[in-house]
Amino acid sequence: MARVATEFSGKLGLRLPLIAAPMAGGPSTPDLVAACSAAGALGSFGFAYTQPDEMKRQAALVRAKTDRPFGINLFVSPQPGAIDPASQRSALEAVAAYYTEMNLAKPEAVKPPYAPDLEAQLAAVEEIKPAVFTVHLGGLKREQVQRFQAQGALVGGSANCVAEAKGLQAAGFDFVIAQGGEAGGHRGSYLRDPYQSLTGTLALARMIVEAVEIPVVAAGGIMDGAGIAAALALGAECAQMGTAFIPCPESGAAQAHKDLLVKLTEDETAITEKFSGKPARGLVNRFMKEMASSPQLAFPAQNALTGKLRQASARAGKPDFIALWAGQAAPLARALPAAELIAALEKETLRALKHLKGLVHES
Repeated sequence: MARVATEFSGKLGLRLPLIAAPMAGGPSTPDLVAACSAAGALGSFGFAYTQPDEMKRQAALVRAKTDRPFGINLFVSPQPGAIDPASQRSALEAVAAYYTEMNLAKPEAVKPPYAPDLEAQLAAVEEIKPAVFTVHLGGLKREQVQRFQAQGALVGGSANCVAEAKGLQAAGFDFVIAQGGEAGGHRGSYLRDPYQSLTGTLALARMIVEAVEIPVVAAGGIMDGAGIAAALALGAECAQMGTAFIPCPESGAAQAHKDLLVKLTEDETAITEKFSGKPARGLVNRFMKEMASSPQLAFPAQNALTGKLRQASARAGKPDFIALWAGQAAPLARALPAAELIAALEKETLRALKHLKGLVHES
């Protein structure tokens, strides 16, 4: 049977050159990671906000289900120090009415640390020994990269611009994820203003392929096999898809999030900083609209501040205060089990590649 393979996917033994994107905050469950990996893609954990012991527990659950490789992703953006009282008051006042509406206690000032200790998370990754380790919102030092490579991991990082991609290559990374402006969730930008780093996947992936010598993974707005084929045609060795897997039954995304995705007929996304303090693309909802001009805390303090509100909204089945992360091609989402979705993606990719080949005629 025909299959699609690249040198990068071959190293990991993938049936399809596809990474199921790491999605922090709930969607990337052990069930989803295991199902994606078992079906021939690379399942990935988004452990940005996960404590080390829980990281190890979830990784063990995947290994109990499949012996296929999986990946782990961490956010490596530096945390801010203590926030001045005036900024705290303004941010608390901005969300207080929403807390009351959701029958939550009055929001309290957030204090550092606002997220798990990064060094402890890195140590957990070393203990878990995933096949792939990637970072977002920053890079790693060369010696850190080499620590994971010594354990056999392929190490990758996100880039929203050519400069970031070149920096990853210089630090010894094995591959770079070219994250286009269409992508859902957090922007990976750290060397440029994030609003100047919204180059589309088509242009960005091609520029990065030309600029670096390490493999490139294309991400952003890819939802079907035709998108995977397009990424390969650009010179990428793999595609990464996140939004496509949110409606899967194995996903831990809120049901209200899943339901909205499969009903879309147009791109209804926008970029907001109001949920976490960093720019991220999601479906426009009430919180995004009403908070547009309101004060916020720095990342990830703002994420800690809105956490209880997002969770309460999800429990209530109310999309108003959920971070509905989604890419611009979200209307192409399908509510399929992960294995069925990956099987469909493989057929679509083969069909698209055969179509492209059929367009070539000898003169």
